[in-house]
Amino acid sequence: MTTQHQARAGRPRSEKAEKAIIEATLDLIAEGMGVAELSIEAIASRAGVGKTTIYRRWANKEDLVVDALATLREPLPPLAGESVRDDLIALLDVVRREAGQRRARCVMNVAMGETDRSKRVSERFFKLALEPRRVAMRRVLGRGVANGELRPDLDVELGMALLSGAMIWFSKWGPEGDLPEDLAERVVDHALEGLVSRR
Repeated sequence: MTTQHQARAGRPRSEKAEKAIIEATLDLIAEGMGVAELSIEAIASRAGVGKTTIYRRWANKEDLVVDALATLREPLPPLAGESVRDDLIALLDVVRREAGQRRARCVMNVAMGETDRSKRVSERFFKLALEPRRVAMRRVLGRGVANGELRPDLDVELGMALLSGAMIWFSKWGPEGDLPEDLAERVVDHALEGLVSRR
């Protein structure tokens, strides 16, 4: 690497500084500060860094907020690909585990309410943190239709909404405390079995 290239690249990133900035952003949101009211100055002060340290890593507040929120998302689990039911349970159980982290739950509730005010935050968060999950679930349901596990006329997008929506409902408005460990399994089984009487 040439000296000229090194000069263009700037100083190497400090993982410690980045972690402090991310944590400061999440702390301020968890304390009830909306994304609109959040400022680079407040984040820098809480993190103990200068504003230039933040701007060297993020072009604006919205990008920082999205990256901070994305750290609260658990990675997608490995899927066996042998059973639609098992793969759906694995995907939905990620939501249950995230909801059990009180700080993450608080931050996400505040932030998701703010995305309506900020189109940039909403679009970037969807692309970075939510779309990979949607792609994975769409793939599982599509595989189930193709191999006969699921009905051939299944509306995949509606099925995704039913499954994800149930988990989100419990994580946001369900009973206080940790969600039941078998919640994902119950949601998937109810969706697969349907709600109509067998009589």
